Amino acid sequence: MKNIFVGNLDFGATEANVRSWFEEYGAVERVSIVTDRDTGRSRGFAFVEMANADEADRAINSLNGAAVNGRALNVNEARPRENRAPGGGGNRGGGFRQRRESRW
Repeated sequence: MKNIFVGNLDFGATEANVRSWFEEYGAVERVSIVTDRDTGRSRGFAFVEMANADEADRAINSLNGAAVNGRALNVNEARPRENRAPGGGGNRGGGFRQRRESRW
């Protein structure tokens, strides 16, 4: 199974559109367009899973840089997701903390 990143998508692209582009090169297992959590709008990229690595490589080589709706697609093998700290992690520095003085 090969996971493919598809970037610089037209915001109106649908999963059916993306699937049709990749099916020209082989069987597509899954297409997932990434959407904004708050608005539900496309974030301009997607992931495509193809079972056959040779077919996936042909699709990547053929579609990377291809102009679709006036936008040059950025297509490459997806990098593995980085491990994140539980709870979202990140540096979420707190506000100013006032130091308590001892009364003694």
